[in-house]
Amino acid sequence: MTKSPEEMANAMKAGILEKTGHPVDHWVSIVRSSGLEKHGAQMKLLKDTHAITHGYANFICQVAKGRLDANEDDLLEGQYVGKEHLRPIYDALEQVVCGLGDEVEISPKKTSVAFRRSKNFAVVTPATKTRLDVGINLKGDAPTARLKAEKAGAMCTHKVGLSAVDEVDEELVTWLKRAFSKA
Repeated sequence: MTKSPEEMANAMKAGILEKTGHPVDHWVSIVRSSGLEKHGAQMKLLKDTHAITHGYANFICQVAKGRLDANEDDLLEGQYVGKEHLRPIYDALEQVVCGLGDEVEISPKKTSVAFRRSKNFAVVTPATKTRLDVGINLKGDAPTARLKAEKAGAMCTHKVGLSAVDEVDEELVTWLKRAFSKA
């Protein structure tokens, strides 16, 4: 079973304390008092000066910027500020995905929402003011006029652009079901 975002954050905090002997708040204080604004510079400080590993340094920097404090509802709402007309499309997609099975996990981030089973099977991003992109993991499926192939190495293998709720149709649902079954 996958961990919730809160469980993952707690595990990271415990790991940082165990590995460094200091709690996350100690490292956040160092980052904030450094005067460094850029993520890369903060990461370099933690890694080079304090021998913090990459994953823990990234987590500390995210906490220092307040990015891990927002709850999932706030993250989702923030994605649709100025794009409110796209939200019903997302809501329709979420309803479809929730109907795929009990093991579906919905994981909002700052700019996208991942739909997961044992791994991501789709990612929804309000890409522009008029289009919502649905990345879908369908390795081995040929692209079509609607199901576009993504660049090699992209998080998802294919992408579908949506601009209206009625585009959440049987064809898209079939692709989501197939991706879910592969995850």
